[in-house]
Amino acid sequence: MESSNDLEKKTHESAEDMNSEDQVRTSSSSDENLNKHREEEEEGFMSVEKISRLPVSIKFNIPKKISTRKRRKSEQEDDDDPKGEEKKAKLSFGDKVLSSYEIEILRNASRRGYLKDREKKMVEALRAEIEDEIMLFHGLKLTEREVIDFRFKRDLYELLKKTEYDDDVEGYRIPDAYDREGCIDQKKRFAVAEQRYSERKSGRGVTEQEAWEDHQAQKARVSFGAKDKQKVVDGYEFVFDDLTGLVEESCEAETAKHRGCSSKTVAEKAREEREFLPIHGYRDELLKLIAKNQVLVIVGETGSGKTTQIPQYLQEAGYTKRGKIGCTQPRRVAAMSVASRVAQEVGVKLGHEVGYSIRFEDCTSDKTVIKYMTDGMLLRELLTEPKLDSYSVIIIDEAHERTLSTDILFALVKDVAKVRPDLRLIISSATLEAKKFSEYFDSARIYLIPGRRYPVEKLYRRWPDADYLETVIRTVFQIHQTEPTGDVLVFLTGQEEIERAETNLKGRMMDLGTKSSEIIICPIYSNLPTELQAKVFEPAPKGSRKVVLATNIAETSLTIEGIRYVIDPGYCKINSYNPRTGMESLLVSPISKASAEQRAGRSGRTGPGKCFRLYDVKNLEPTTIPEIQRANLASVVLTLKSLGIHDVLNFDFMDPPPETALLKAFELLYALGALDGKGEITKVGERMVEFPVDPMLSKMIVGSEKYKCSKEIITIAAMLSVGNSVFYRPKNQQLLADNARMNFYVDTENVGDHIALLRVYNSWKETNYSTQWCYENFIQSKSMKRARDIRDQLLGLLNKIGIELTSNPNDFDAIKKAILAGFFPHSAKLQKNGSYRRVKEPQTVYVHPNSGLFGASPSKWLVYHELVLTTKEYMRHATEMKPEWLIEIAPHYYKLKDIEDSRPKKSQRSSERASTSKVDTNKKTRTSKKVDTNKKTQTSKKVDANKKTKR
Repeated sequence: MESSNDLEKKTHESAEDMNSEDQVRTSSSSDENLNKHREEEEEGFMSVEKISRLPVSIKFNIPKKISTRKRRKSEQEDDDDPKGEEKKAKLSFGDKVLSSYEIEILRNASRRGYLKDREKKMVEALRAEIEDEIMLFHGLKLTEREVIDFRFKRDLYELLKKTEYDDDVEGYRIPDAYDREGCIDQKKRFAVAEQRYSERKSGRGVTEQEAWEDHQAQKARVSFGAKDKQKVVDGYEFVFDDLTGLVEESCEAETAKHRGCSSKTVAEKAREEREFLPIHGYRDELLKLIAKNQVLVIVGETGSGKTTQIPQYLQEAGYTKRGKIGCTQPRRVAAMSVASRVAQEVGVKLGHEVGYSIRFEDCTSDKTVIKYMTDGMLLRELLTEPKLDSYSVIIIDEAHERTLSTDILFALVKDVAKVRPDLRLIISSATLEAKKFSEYFDSARIYLIPGRRYPVEKLYRRWPDADYLETVIRTVFQIHQTEPTGDVLVFLTGQEEIERAETNLKGRMMDLGTKSSEIIICPIYSNLPTELQAKVFEPAPKGSRKVVLATNIAETSLTIEGIRYVIDPGYCKINSYNPRTGMESLLVSPISKASAEQRAGRSGRTGPGKCFRLYDVKNLEPTTIPEIQRANLASVVLTLKSLGIHDVLNFDFMDPPPETALLKAFELLYALGALDGKGEITKVGERMVEFPVDPMLSKMIVGSEKYKCSKEIITIAAMLSVGNSVFYRPKNQQLLADNARMNFYVDTENVGDHIALLRVYNSWKETNYSTQWCYENFIQSKSMKRARDIRDQLLGLLNKIGIELTSNPNDFDAIKKAILAGFFPHSAKLQKNGSYRRVKEPQTVYVHPNSGLFGASPSKWLVYHELVLTTKEYMRHATEMKPEWLIEIAPHYYKLKDIEDSRPKKSQRSSERASTSKVDTNKKTRTSKKVDTNKKTQTSKKVDANKKTKR
């Protein structure tokens, strides 16, 4: 009642100021209205008390303004009322009358002012209550209900202060300057853009957008079980957040010495990190040795910085004034990533001073002085530049991998160094047999770069397990539960093994439930789409651990941030070629000691790490068998012949290949027409060597000129060069992926794998190279883009060797004949049991399960791209053909007897019957003639004898 009396007093005062001191309050009707409004005010205050428990908003029960229609109605009632004149007389003073509408306005204004003051008092009381609770109950354990009440009061207070802040802010304030002498304060520069996120800490409330974002983030991090349940695993309690904080603080303390200005570019940070690499302390000594010795063998551990720093040291020493610095890598991924890193450190754009060159992609320019490339690209440069006159230094990196092109480069650059005394040759690797390389390069100097940036602890098992995949999974969870924070890298053999391990890990995680923190599984292999491969490089969320399942591509080519633990089962898939059968086999084999060291070094690239080996290193071979001793040598022989090396059998190989493999390569090149009878390269061979593809594939391209379908053939060649990564078959959508793939085969008849690849590319081209179309048809867009780049380069090489670009898309027979022109040795015919048998070799082969011909009505004759041995001898990329084409295209290779079994059995039987009938008739005529002659001679003799007796 006191509050209503105050309101009445304020109403009196305002009315007296506007009208007169003798103004009288309205009688019974106005009193009723006043009582009514008193009740409304009391209800309004009660509503405030009731609504104080709501979490978001506060409602004030304020009466609405009276409309004009109601006001006129009330005035009309006053006029009709006989007492109205008395009211007007009482309220009139100085020709001014205060109507009921104006009185209502005064009451509303007074009420709003009062409620605003009351709101401020209640907010202050709420703030005081919160401060008292903090002071009284700080450090004491509260019940769950008390905690909820306190949080509610605090959130309500922040919301009220936020609304007050928003009402007071007007206009826009120009932010302060962020430039200083010497550097730019990037943190201050972007503070305005990040203000809406930092305001949460300053006491402001949360907007609706921010509240929605927090809600969505909480849904993404949903966890099961009670909220107050602690994470306990097998009796051990882990607090991963605290450990993560310690790791981050130690990293900040380590880099605080060389951080300098808080806002530095990426290039500046990269240049500062160079000083902390182990090779930095040996820079001057290394440059002196390179100046004194023409050939130098450098041995440095993984992470020492030899690949990125040595070319920069040589550039700083002035070697680029005499020519470029070339550095070879065994894999194209490594060449691209290292070139990007060095360009970042130098502070230039990739492709200018620093560039790379890989097959079907050249990212260099006239300004390039440091060039990273695959060893195969340097081998092709030797075709056009035998003495490598544009280079001053050649670095052959990762020499221990002993790829096919690396072994050939060893012999060629060894001869080039004898002709060019100013050329410097550096053989570099993390692990290799230094003495063997030194002896091969005429007792070259060996230089060892000791130390690794971070230490690596190596653990191993004395005896290997029968099921090493199960051991890998148990080791992952052992690390997850007992080791500090850090991601895990697991080396596996292939895609199938990675998918099995991923399924098993997810099953174990579901079994553990809330007993273990989250594990994020990231697979990476060649057939995986690019967007899924990119997840490997994303950091794991706080409180979780990332487990990377990778093939041996992560051994030297990739550096993944955050890897602290490596699990090495000790196996990999090695590709070997059988020259007798012409078949490649991809079999699981033990790794070498050199590969084991490389894998262990992956855990020490960005910090101290551990390597868990599921084997004993003592049982391994020192190095992997060189690829030149287990590969198809047809391209090697053709390249050496084009370089003018006639005596290939006595070539100076570091490890000579088998003679049978060389002889088989000579036979194949002679059959393709690349070599003549004397073993010299022909004009067809000179055209074939221009294409950086397999000799059979290059002969197919050259042979397309005859059948007027070169445009279609280079498309097929580009798709075949991509490999088996065109179609993507996700594990949970295999049926949909198979149906989408078979849509490219369906026609009046099954067109085969080669024509299907042609249709895939043409359909993609018709959609303007759409990525969405690739996604809908389960096709990898990255592989298609690479196929387009390969096709563009093949098109340029066609123009170079003078082959006209012709098209004949509807003549499938012409396209198949062009394919057969290069792959006629790879022909097979159907057997009675459904398998196939090679025409020239007594070998049984089968259609690959990934082929569109698998499961369809079998074709009698097939031509295939390659043979692969997995569980069976499979033909990959097969297409139907006619047997008479073999004699038409390769009469020097096939004879009529090789295909005569292809005639129908009825015709064979009829011909056999005809031949036997002819033999029978001949025999009868001969016997009849003999009988007749015998009879004649016998009768003549009897007649002569009778005549003599009569005489």
